[in-house]
Amino acid sequence: MPVRLYTAKQRLVIPPQQTKIIIFIMKKLNHIGIFLVCLFITIQSFASEPIRVACIGNSITYGAFIPNREMNCYPAQLQAYLGDGYEVKNFGASGRTILSKGDYPYSETDTYKASLEYQPDIVLIKLGTNDTKPQNWKYKNEFKDNYQTLIDTYRNLKSHPRIILLTPIRCFLPEGSEINAQLIENEVRPTVEELAWKNQLEIINLFNLFGDQWDSVMLPDKLHPSSIGAGVMAQKIYEYLAVKTTASPTKLQTSLGIQDAKRFNFHGHQGYEFENEGVKCLVVEPAKEAIGKPWMIRARFWGHEPQTAIALLEHGFHIVYCDVADLYGSDKAVQRWNSFYKRMVKAGFNKKVALEGMSRGGLIVYNWAAQNPEKVACIYADAPVMDFKSWPMGQGKSAGSAMDTKQFLNAYGFKNEAEALNWKKNPIDCAPTMAKAGIPILHVVGDADQVVSVAENTAIFEQRMEELHAPITIIHKPGVDHHPHSLNNPEPIVQFILKATNRAENMCVHPVPGNEFRSAAGWTQNSDWNSVAKDITATLNGKHLKLLLLGNSITQGWGGNRKEVTYKPGKEAMDNAIGKDNWESAGISGDRTQNLLWRVRYDNYNSCHPENIVIAIGINNLISGKDSPENTAEGIIAVANEVRKQFPESRIILLGLFPSGKEQQSKVRTQCDKIHDILQHHRFEKVEYINPTKWFTEADGTMKDGLYGNDYIHFTGEGYKVAATEIAKILAR
Repeated sequence: MPVRLYTAKQRLVIPPQQTKIIIFIMKKLNHIGIFLVCLFITIQSFASEPIRVACIGNSITYGAFIPNREMNCYPAQLQAYLGDGYEVKNFGASGRTILSKGDYPYSETDTYKASLEYQPDIVLIKLGTNDTKPQNWKYKNEFKDNYQTLIDTYRNLKSHPRIILLTPIRCFLPEGSEINAQLIENEVRPTVEELAWKNQLEIINLFNLFGDQWDSVMLPDKLHPSSIGAGVMAQKIYEYLAVKTTASPTKLQTSLGIQDAKRFNFHGHQGYEFENEGVKCLVVEPAKEAIGKPWMIRARFWGHEPQTAIALLEHGFHIVYCDVADLYGSDKAVQRWNSFYKRMVKAGFNKKVALEGMSRGGLIVYNWAAQNPEKVACIYADAPVMDFKSWPMGQGKSAGSAMDTKQFLNAYGFKNEAEALNWKKNPIDCAPTMAKAGIPILHVVGDADQVVSVAENTAIFEQRMEELHAPITIIHKPGVDHHPHSLNNPEPIVQFILKATNRAENMCVHPVPGNEFRSAAGWTQNSDWNSVAKDITATLNGKHLKLLLLGNSITQGWGGNRKEVTYKPGKEAMDNAIGKDNWESAGISGDRTQNLLWRVRYDNYNSCHPENIVIAIGINNLISGKDSPENTAEGIIAVANEVRKQFPESRIILLGLFPSGKEQQSKVRTQCDKIHDILQHHRFEKVEYINPTKWFTEADGTMKDGLYGNDYIHFTGEGYKVAATEIAKILAR
């Protein structure tokens, strides 16, 4: 048998013959000799093998109904995210169940047997959806045991794989469908979480990934992900695997001194209940602790809307709670948190903590932060009480709460309501402290909140922070009352916290293939991103071009001689400006910076030997990717640098992105302008940056008539004429 040595990124294998040599020499030499010989053989003869990832699942894993599924299923896209250090294989089998008495048990398939023979290093298990069919769920009492058997089988492999359970994704099929959405949510998901906790396995929550509102782009048939939906799954799993974790974390029970703590299951993660100075406290530890030991305090309502906490656990955060119920952010509550914070930091936790406050939890979050601004990494407040005159006292639009008012007056030691009304230390009053400390702040609010009025709480605080030149981020939920809190898919909240704690990876600079598949993209029928990308490579091969255009759907609209593009509104304009057959377009509809970065790096575009290259990319990052202007700008810069590397003999012209949004004050135009401001101040090497905004706008910043379609993103034929003329002028310089 070969000798296997494992590292974080790869495993090194010594061939059998060399293994025999090592064993022979080890018997003859002392320990120093052994070390030197092994080191020599390691350097000279080790061959590296990628980490093997086995994706176990049903039709969702298999990629059913996804065009070109071999390239677009989630395991294939995960391979692109993980790169050459990994080998990802798809062991999905359509219609299969965990239940051994189900109609089509996974354990009876050749696919299952092949997954065992593969001897994986990582096993991702995503099963359970088909078990909810009536003919299968009648054996529901055996579901947990059958799942445990599957876990044990993989656990006992010689490769001793890292096993990660994936919760099912949400099903949007209507009531009465064969696959039962309610059973998936209320039975299968909790069972998967329980098994992860019981077996001390890792778990990734996919259930909230697509939110609670059906999106036909993500799940066309309300059950199976499209290639775009599969890409979202792949990115989620990649981000989990990419977390930088502590190699040998200190045992939590030892560091906190809670050996006798009560253990509990928090959605598959290990939790502990203990007391600090007689006060109930909770802490949940991640399966893999992130470097720096980040943590977040949940102020109130421990189990309510837990999706943000679950996602942060997956990013290596600890989630904690120190009971301050019925204290309404009073000094007694602040003192409890002070003591708890000291204990956590003494146990090795990060000195800066993220704070989450829902509803009345806003009082303790802000009052503690006001007294401890240097200890706060960020604040996420959800429908927060920022002024107790509004709630619970009900001095404005809210009816308030008489019972809570009585308890709150007692907690603060106020003699009467008049004394409370004169209090000047509400959260809305701490804006100067927050602004001076530079604490990143996010509020999520329902615009129709009748309990904690936005106008009386968040809006006042927002205005005061703006006046102090310290704007906060607000996510508005139109038409939503006080409940539900949070976001069903908490990704915007999670990314805010990761950015505030310097833990966010900018996916705009991570090269991956695209996954667009829709015919509305302007392609021939049955085309997908991969076939369109191949069409570009074939079109460019062997040519000698004056101009190569790189970008997204706007660039694709130039057309050129590509066979799979059906919509070419800019072809005539560019033919007139540059000359027919002197140029080509390498734009793909839907592409973001990371997709163009992949194509430039891995497709041989330089086979066309372009004299000039024009780059226009980034708008899809803002609109579809919901990326920040800063991250998008970084992605654009990465593309420009990669183009310079791949085309050393070409003149490179970077337009950044074309302006979007009819009015200068529109959100998307403001974002575009921010990106151009960043690009203008960046020092490029052998790249000419030109801002094209003025080509299309009037003096007051509004779009010129007739140059854009109704979406104010894509050009009309006249818009292409303007762009072609300006590009020709640049090339003539």
